[in-house]
Amino acid sequence: MTNVRSAVPLDQPYYGAPLGAAVQRFFKKYATFRGRASRSEFWWWVLVNVVVAAVLSGLALATSGPTVDELGQPVGPSGLGLVFYLLYLAWTLATIVPGIALVVRRLHDSNKSGFWLLIVFVPVVGPIILLVFELLPSDPAGARFDA
Repeated sequence: MTNVRSAVPLDQPYYGAPLGAAVQRFFKKYATFRGRASRSEFWWWVLVNVVVAAVLSGLALATSGPTVDELGQPVGPSGLGLVFYLLYLAWTLATIVPGIALVVRRLHDSNKSGFWLLIVFVPVVGPIILLVFELLPSDPAGARFDA
């Protein structure tokens, strides 16, 4: 007898989500600000996003050639560097809305309102407080944010 874990519905957080499931759920819930996201869903996505962004920006920098001309004037990316830069820009634009939605759902899972995301605009301490909120364990009372 095999132990097959049933798929977790999209309207529920997936606790212990593996990497592939976390990425799939991220894109399936593209702009869903309701509901909750488990820590594993959130942090797997953060890891994937950081790796993809680092690879694309690194490739853009490595293939862009000189950044100044012979007179010392700045030169924009060209050739293959421009392609990687545009891919990096497209990745960033394609993932910003679902990334914000994921943070809101993560806040919901720790029983915080999504409006706590705005604390990131408080200089210095705001991003630190948001990071602490993202690290908090799940709170069953966060079910009030489910659809």
